[in-house]
Amino acid sequence: MTIETRYIVYPDGDRQETDRLLRMNEVVDMNGRPLTLPLMTIRMIAYRVFKVRHVEERGQLDILFYLELVPPHELASMGG
Repeated sequence: MTIETRYIVYPDGDRQETDRLLRMNEVVDMNGRPLTLPLMTIRMIAYRVFKVRHVEERGQLDILFYLELVPPHELASMGG
């Protein structure tokens, strides 16, 4: 039996467990929830999933979703 745990990894290295499966290039909020486009406002902190890594050890599978901060000029092009 394998236990699967998912984490979002912020740019500063902090990790937070999540129950979601994220996709590459998906734009998410500070809590790892996907944002719907077009955005209602650009006055927010948003991240993009830029790397997904699977780490497997005896009976444990960790899925790490690495996030990068989306700059304001890119948020502006996403609506708002």
